[in-house]
Amino acid sequence: MEARILVLEGDGIGPEVVSQAVRVLEFLSATSGIDFKIDYALVGGSAIDATASPLPEETLKAACGADAILLGAVGGDKWDSLPTEKRPERGLLGLRSELGLFANLRPAVLYSALASASSLKPSRVEGLDILIVRELTGGIYFGEPRGIKEIDGCRTGFNTYIYNELEIDRIARVAFEAARKRNKHLCSVDKANVLEVTALWREVVTQTAADYPDVELSHMYVDNAAMQLVRFPRQFDVIVTGNMFGDILSDAAAMLTGSLGMLPSASLDISGKGMYEPVHGSAPDIAGQDVANPLATILSVAMMLRYTFGEKKVAHAVEEAVEQVLAAGMRTQDILPAENSASFQRVGTRAMGSAVIQALEKQIL
Repeated sequence: MEARILVLEGDGIGPEVVSQAVRVLEFLSATSGIDFKIDYALVGGSAIDATASPLPEETLKAACGADAILLGAVGGDKWDSLPTEKRPERGLLGLRSELGLFANLRPAVLYSALASASSLKPSRVEGLDILIVRELTGGIYFGEPRGIKEIDGCRTGFNTYIYNELEIDRIARVAFEAARKRNKHLCSVDKANVLEVTALWREVVTQTAADYPDVELSHMYVDNAAMQLVRFPRQFDVIVTGNMFGDILSDAAAMLTGSLGMLPSASLDISGKGMYEPVHGSAPDIAGQDVANPLATILSVAMMLRYTFGEKKVAHAVEEAVEQVLAAGMRTQDILPAENSASFQRVGTRAMGSAVIQALEKQIL
């Protein structure tokens, strides 16, 4: 099997964490029978510096020709003064839109070895396994009109929150299918008591549920969902929501698992082609220091293997390797507990990547 992967290292810590995920891909290419062909291109701030565009045409062309995309992170203080349409984040949004990557899957899984690193008591999060399905190419992030202009002598900013019923039905079906493969419970999150667009969201999701009688559907307002994630997160199985709410709730869920550095994500099109990336940002304040946690990016590779290439056994091996490394006490600084830290081995970005590969060797070779 040949698999062509486009690597977009991005900005900040992106190149550091991506390099460790690429090492895992190279190891798997040599041992699992999958011939990974890896190409590189620029996106985000690094692309702006080189080409004055956050998404150069050659990058988009390479992305269209790849089977899957591995992304680090984009953005940083260096480019914050640029106009909105020229900032690094527009490169990421452009990729999602141009490639039709409408379904974002963000698992929030607590590894037992990290129970003490969670923001909540271990008793609250033990066994946590949530999947957040976020609509990614619509909603307020893409709606028009948008902008800042003077109205009656006052500068006014405006954005448009918009979804049509086809977009809602499409993402709902992804979530229902995911719930079918898990515990058959789907919670749809909206703000239907205030926003007409999410009143339509609730109506369409309810209609779509008729095709999935084996899945239990519930609805929850987004403010309550945020509270429930902190109060009793294990009540959730699969959550489906729009672009903005999903962006916020998935980051909140990340802290239940101990760190943003532990959360992978997949952004999929209708055929299963995807872009895979860690949930965390570019963290320019720690870039180049060999302290960033590469596990979310490595786990994103596991999601790539599962969702785009159908290699569930190999994907599980990567996830098992991460679990073994954590169980052995290895910690990057973001998941090193403040108390009893002497009981753990503090490691850097590259050392954590090496540990995962060593754990994989024991399984595969």
